[in-house]
Amino acid sequence: MGAHLQPLALRLLALTFPLVAKGFPDETLEKAAKSEGYCSRILRAQGTRREGYNEFSLRVEGDPEFYKPGNSYRVTLSAATPAYFRGFTLIALKEGKEGDKEEDHAGSFQIIDEEETQFMSNCPVAVTESTPRRRTRIQVFWTAPPTGTGCVILKASIVQKRIIYFQDEGSLTKKICEQDSASEGVTEKPILDCCACGTAKYRLTFYGNWSEKTHPKDFPRRTNHWSAIIGSSHSKNYILWEYGGYASEGVKQVAELGSPVKMEEEIRQQSDEVLTVIKAKAQWPAWQPLNVRAAPSAEFSVDRHRHLMSFLTMLGPSPDWNVGLSAEDLCTKDCGWVQKVVQDLIPWDAGTDSGVTYESPNKPTVPQEKIRPLTNDTPETCIYSNWSPWSACSSSTCEKGKRMRQRMLKAQLDLSVPCPDTQDFQPCMGPGCSDEDGSTCMMSDWITWSPCSVSCGMGTRSRERYVKQFPEDGSMCKVPTEETEKCIVNEECSPSSCLVTEWGEWDECSASCGMGMKRRHRMIKMTPADGSMCKAETTEAEKCMMPECHTIPCLLSPWSEWSDCSVTCGKGMRTRQRMLKSAAELGDCNEELEQAEKCMLPECPIHCELTEWSQWSECNTSCGKGHMIRTRMIKIEPQFGGAACPETIQRSKCRVRKCLRGAGMEKRRWKEAREKRRSEQARKNLDSEQFPVCRMKPWTAWTECSTLCGGGIQERYMMVKKRSKSTQFTSCKDKKELRACNVHPC
Repeated sequence: MGAHLQPLALRLLALTFPLVAKGFPDETLEKAAKSEGYCSRILRAQGTRREGYNEFSLRVEGDPEFYKPGNSYRVTLSAATPAYFRGFTLIALKEGKEGDKEEDHAGSFQIIDEEETQFMSNCPVAVTESTPRRRTRIQVFWTAPPTGTGCVILKASIVQKRIIYFQDEGSLTKKICEQDSASEGVTEKPILDCCACGTAKYRLTFYGNWSEKTHPKDFPRRTNHWSAIIGSSHSKNYILWEYGGYASEGVKQVAELGSPVKMEEEIRQQSDEVLTVIKAKAQWPAWQPLNVRAAPSAEFSVDRHRHLMSFLTMLGPSPDWNVGLSAEDLCTKDCGWVQKVVQDLIPWDAGTDSGVTYESPNKPTVPQEKIRPLTNDTPETCIYSNWSPWSACSSSTCEKGKRMRQRMLKAQLDLSVPCPDTQDFQPCMGPGCSDEDGSTCMMSDWITWSPCSVSCGMGTRSRERYVKQFPEDGSMCKVPTEETEKCIVNEECSPSSCLVTEWGEWDECSASCGMGMKRRHRMIKMTPADGSMCKAETTEAEKCMMPECHTIPCLLSPWSEWSDCSVTCGKGMRTRQRMLKSAAELGDCNEELEQAEKCMLPECPIHCELTEWSQWSECNTSCGKGHMIRTRMIKIEPQFGGAACPETIQRSKCRVRKCLRGAGMEKRRWKEAREKRRSEQARKNLDSEQFPVCRMKPWTAWTECSTLCGGGIQERYMMVKKRSKSTQFTSCKDKKELRACNVHPC
């Protein structure tokens, strides 16, 4: 037994509301009269009931057998080509109830497209058409009732010309029961096996209609794109993603980063349950005319065991917003294959990031939430984020002020219908005030906060304002004109803390396409006073996403931990590596396998450095015992625990001659000359001991004093006259001597 199937097309529209279906020309229709009273009578057929007639169908997405209380499900009412319908009614009843009382109804509906659908005026819990015209499909969301409701019957009636088709059993009736505690957390799967023969081949084509023109509110003008499409045809035993479920790591990476790598890895691990991996390129920018670039598409196959199709693609940039299909069944109940599917896609939130705007920074949702549609809680065509908390009152006194809350318009489904404001205001007064005791003082705005009172740790700062107008009765203003608050600089201030600079700019992303890492750095301004290690982080890293890579060049292991810094103090380098896991299957790999970055440890100790010793001075006496001195200067002061400086002045005893009394002038001069010769010889002996192989020129005359008063410096020099060729000493070099001069006060 076999089946001959022509290649078919599966066409998907993203964020295009409303869906314009191709069909027959519009015809005049008198809307079927609805009887007065409650909802039970609206479902009674006015024409002949046709049992088993399956050209119309009512379907809950994923065909679940059980519902989870409080969860939302997408409900689709559709007509098989070439059939159509002009009007409809959709209602949800508790099992065994007739619907003539309000408590008979279960759950609640949410309008997706206000141009197509609305709530009935005489039955507010039922959904009907907004205008009577030809259509082939409508969609709404149904929120399941609370625990204890039991089974629910979803019923639809179809109006075609002047005949209403309705079936108590059949394709326009769907029974779904409450999930009991034993099955809590179990993934809901299609209940029917496929009985079709052979395989069928489809082409998925994705039309992304997301642009500044269709969604002008907060539209990201830079890097707006659809990420690479990733999905598969699979069996009912494997679900890629579903409303009310939790995002896997692969779904999370697609949702937050647009990266399909982990998702593809997860799909391939389910090899027995997957027939085809569906992949299509990313679209940069998010919208381009088809005559500029063809819509992304990919072929895939299904068979009787793997007859479901799922895929997803990210709205980029966004916190974790996506569109896609979950477990779309391409097998029909009469053992055939679906001929064509044209589906409007609803944006959904993966529940992993709490950002509220397209370009919000990473803000992980902890704990992780379930996947849910991005729909509004009112029957409008505008999709919003949740309201933010109310801000503090703009007045801190008894003057009247206002407080504000905000929400983001995520999508506008119908541009012809204006969306309500995204900001909401309320009047308010400062703490402890009421409308009755409001002050009549008019105050200026607060002046900017002063700098923090400390440079490290917790301090205070203040700000001021002034009175613009005093009360008319001449009384004094009782409102404060100054306020203070605490401020923190470098958070911790103790002997073991350190001061750091502000963060620098982010480095470029480490990857040229796909997911990578980027880093930023800061420097240590001052190490801890107690000499301990600085615990402040000097490098910060986060993920970054570049345009999608069109191929997956290689599979790599995770990066290893960073190595120790190459030095024990000061600036050095550290490295990390990763391994190439599978190059043979995927071709050459151009990814780097080793990375290096700078690292900074506490400063290295700097030891004291001194100049060479000066020459010995002359003896400080002309007769008798005296002393000579020599000095040296400090070139570098010790830092960061380095060795302290040794002595910079040395003294040596000297003896010129005995002091004589009453001797003749000539004898005294002879002795003075002899003692002078002895002194010069003693100095030469000292010099020869220090420089045994150097021959030096005589000392030059002293230079002029560097200042006229207050203490200056004079210098003189001794130059090397001749060096021995055999010398091994480094001390044989020119000499310099300093002495103080003009030490008298100015």
